[in-house]
Amino acid sequence: MALIEIRNLTKSFGDVRAVDGVSLDINAGEFITLLGPSGSGKTTVLRMIAGFERPDGGSISLNGVDITNLPPYERDINTVFQDYALFPHMDVITNIEYGLRVKKLPKDERRTKALTALAQVRLTGFENRKPHQLSGGQRQRVALARALVNRPSVLLLDEPLGALDQKLREQMQLELKELQREVGITFVFVTHDQEEALTMSDRIAAFNNGTIEQLATPREIYDHPESRFVAEFVGKTNSIEIDNRKVNIRPEYITVSRAATKSDRSFEGALRDIIFVGATTRYLVDTEVGLITALTTEETLSIGNSVFVGWEPEKEFSEPTR
Repeated sequence: MALIEIRNLTKSFGDVRAVDGVSLDINAGEFITLLGPSGSGKTTVLRMIAGFERPDGGSISLNGVDITNLPPYERDINTVFQDYALFPHMDVITNIEYGLRVKKLPKDERRTKALTALAQVRLTGFENRKPHQLSGGQRQRVALARALVNRPSVLLLDEPLGALDQKLREQMQLELKELQREVGITFVFVTHDQEEALTMSDRIAAFNNGTIEQLATPREIYDHPESRFVAEFVGKTNSIEIDNRKVNIRPEYITVSRAATKSDRSFEGALRDIIFVGATTRYLVDTEVGLITALTTEETLSIGNSVFVGWEPEKEFSEPTR
């Protein structure tokens, strides 16, 4: 039995159907990401799991118990928000202890648990600092420690890295995944960032228009998308017609060279544009089968060059049926 069972969940705001019959099983100890653009329904589902929104229909169970209509404080679930929601007048250790104090745990037990949580997020020695004395990444760690100190069955994370700069986000992605493995708690993570989802997740639920379009591992989502939306939202793809059949190939699987490739898929073309994107270069090539985008480390070509693009057929995926 799954830890969380969601069945036929629906939610509307006025005339807008935000969540339209979502069903999802979430397993104990997994890191699952609800991925989708703004308005896709992912955050509304998270808020219904937390108890902050009441569904119009359907049910949510935790450990076999129906929690659909329970208030948030009666659910064995904690939430970490993008804005951290720390108490500015409290120091770090008091912020972390807050939930334990509400539960009326003895002072010594509160302090022991809070110090353990602080060590888990690698902030030992920061006990007496106020939130304004911390960096964005440190405040996010304190919010995590406060959420984890109660040892909930499930931790919900609502775009928790959205306010951080790119370098810090990448660092926190690694730390979050390591922390989840260490504590063994189920993480339900919401993001619109595809790279974030691919990097951190055991499974991804791809949301669009209030429904789940695909539920799979990051590799399956990327290499075998089941809908046109998933193919285009998770990474980039070239959709090409070859021998009266539509095939798709990711840009990073395509080679660009002056000489014809030995691959079964090889097309001559003219290099229309070159876009430098850091470690790689994006080439746009006009070919007989249309404009092809390739992502490669090749740097010796110039706009207007006659080139060949090629790839291995096993890297293709068929045109999604939806």
